[in-house]
Amino acid sequence: MEFVFQWVSTYGYGALFLLLMLGIVGLPIPDETLLVFCGYLVSRGTLNPASTFVTAVLGSCCGISLSYSIGRTLGLGVVHRFGRYLHLNQERLDTVHRWFDHSGHWALFGGYYIAGVRHLTALIAGASRLSFGTFALFAWSGAMCWAAAFLTLGYFIGEDWRRIAELVHRDLHYASIVVIAAVFLYLLVRKARAVPGKPR
Repeated sequence: MEFVFQWVSTYGYGALFLLLMLGIVGLPIPDETLLVFCGYLVSRGTLNPASTFVTAVLGSCCGISLSYSIGRTLGLGVVHRFGRYLHLNQERLDTVHRWFDHSGHWALFGGYYIAGVRHLTALIAGASRLSFGTFALFAWSGAMCWAAAFLTLGYFIGEDWRRIAELVHRDLHYASIVVIAAVFLYLLVRKARAVPGKPR
């Protein structure tokens, strides 16, 4: 993880853009921690607040749009083939697919806050042939809110950014498990209550 902070400290906005883009696509980069660190650098005057926010949003939007394009052009077959390199498995894919089918566009907006989900929702949106305009509306607005939230957190916690970022990362992981489990349980209950031959 230290190389991430070193890259940003050395190369600034270019490193932030590239790392966030790759992290959103699915590479093991600590996106939230990276944003918190950049917020801390803004508080120190190392980075400009407006430039940092714009760079973070652009990197996130490019990354999630790339995932959408992969899903739209190559379909979910690419996930099955290369999923192990992106820490994906069939169980996680099935769960996110059910969530996307049920929650639709809002999964693109809120998926940023759930570990291991944001890039999957984009892949599934692309594979499902969701229009790019609709995808961009929800995914890009979600990127703006997500980036603003963690940059602001890093700005205000200052020197304590590392400890707080670790706590946030841990709590988001636990919250992700709870949310995914809740969605899965809801879908099971909904299916169990459905009466054959009648509309749901």
